Amino acid sequence: MNPDSILRALVLLAVANSAPVIAARLMGGVAAWPLDFNQAFPDARPILGPAKTIRGIVASVGATAGAAPLLGLDWRSGALIAAASMAGDIFSSFVKRRLRLPASSKATGLDQIPEALFGALAAQLALPLTLFDVLLTILAFFLGQIVFSRLFYKIGLRKEPY
Repeated sequence: MNPDSILRALVLLAVANSAPVIAARLMGGVAAWPLDFNQAFPDARPILGPAKTIRGIVASVGATAGAAPLLGLDWRSGALIAAASMAGDIFSSFVKRRLRLPASSKATGLDQIPEALFGALAAQLALPLTLFDVLLTILAFFLGQIVFSRLFYKIGLRKEPY
């Protein structure tokens, strides 16, 4: 087990996943262009929904690339981890739309695991994370996101407590 590497991966995942929320709060509707350009999938449901924005991806990758050197990693590693985590988040949104769940709806597990899994796997390229470390990172991220989402809701950063 590599506690230092797990902690650094968790910090980067937290930055990657909180940056879009913070950017939305700071910028409101500015540059909030939907990733799916409001297009529908053949099932007539949105591809992703309005909550997945270009601004969110840029904020995530930029913030995580900026945070990585503070943790002793190259900025490119931070950008890759953020991009992978956002790919997991986008995958979750795509699946939720296919399940007919509305944008920003709660889907425990689906809301946390893909973004943590994709990001933790990308972190293996920069950090000595074993498979067990990746699993611990996912579990810690899952639990941490549930706790911090409620905290961010109470302080007004999130619109929903999940």
